[in-house]
Amino acid sequence: MGKQERPAPGQHAGADRLPSAEDPARQDDSCHDEVFERISQVVLAVASQLSVRDVLQMIVRSARSLADAEYAALGVPDERGSFAEFVVDGISARQQAEIGPLPRQHGMLAVILQEGKPLRFDDIRTDPRFWGWPAAHPELTDVLGVPILEGSRVIGFIFAACKHTPGGFTERDERMLSLFAAHAAIALTNARLFERARELSVLEERARLARDLHDAVSQKLFSVRAKARAAAMLVPRDPARAVAEIDSVAALAGEAHAELRAVIDGLAPPDLAASGLAGSIRGYAVLAGRTYGKAVRVEAGELPDLDGQRETVLYRVAQEAISNALRHSGSKDVRVRLTARQRAVVLEIADHGTGFDPGGAHGGVGLSSMRERAASVGGTLMIRSSPGEPTTIRLSVPVQHR
Repeated sequence: MGKQERPAPGQHAGADRLPSAEDPARQDDSCHDEVFERISQVVLAVASQLSVRDVLQMIVRSARSLADAEYAALGVPDERGSFAEFVVDGISARQQAEIGPLPRQHGMLAVILQEGKPLRFDDIRTDPRFWGWPAAHPELTDVLGVPILEGSRVIGFIFAACKHTPGGFTERDERMLSLFAAHAAIALTNARLFERARELSVLEERARLARDLHDAVSQKLFSVRAKARAAAMLVPRDPARAVAEIDSVAALAGEAHAELRAVIDGLAPPDLAASGLAGSIRGYAVLAGRTYGKAVRVEAGELPDLDGQRETVLYRVAQEAISNALRHSGSKDVRVRLTARQRAVVLEIADHGTGFDPGGAHGGVGLSSMRERAASVGGTLMIRSSPGEPTTIRLSVPVQHR
């Protein structure tokens, strides 16, 4: 299958890439340190509540770096012969679009899923099982593939292709990537469990909100309607009692508003209570930037006090805009600014990417969600972008005066 030639007796695997004065065992330790550092980053990504997709992106990017490869991919199969997730690194968004839809479980992809063991080739194109690759796909030569196992079950695979160092992938690369894949399996399983737990928490929270709204707010609103109708009937024959009923309506409405606000404030992300708005955005920016291997710089000045709803809107819009810029813009860095200006807090996210048409099909749910969130607190959202130009998203949220 095109395996690398074994080293001569007494020769360390991969020794041709080592300076003669360097101790191979010491480099092994260095490589293992790098592997464990990468694993630590993945575990931190899971613990920081990043999505399964973000964890997969971090895994495949780390795999590519560890293997010193031009390209890397990670596939998680589904039950319909395709892939629930297929994440790549080393290929631009434009190239991915030219390649086309997700691959099927055929050819060499099927081999590693079925056999569940590492595969290493000097030139994968010479293997008769190599077929079904799109015409726009980059040309592959030397390839290293390792399964991601959950017990004895294959839950995915990691491919690295076209090693930068001449000579192709070595047994040492295979051992290193297999070790990383074993820990990646744990990270992937934990991320899935976290997302399922989060979905369950959302359902439970919806049920709690429904109960709170019914038990507190809806009862008072019912009383408000009843007293308003009574006041309307009393106006012609007993204006004094009508005024008293109207005063009662105002008091009940104030209580209902306070209780509704308490329910809404309960939806604030837990990060905000622990780290504050600027700290929470910084924390997300660091981990998201690490996932995609790009710099996310956050600048924040002194901010006025904001209620929970406004902080939540600013945080959620920042999350969405940072994620979109890292995933789709092609920019090498993203800049985030959070400032106070004329009785408003202004959030600005800018990149140096390829841009898009805000009114086109790429706007999607994300932009609609940001617009809805901005409107919910009386804020204004500005999106400045066009194909081939950088993108700036600016959200201005008025400070609430109590």
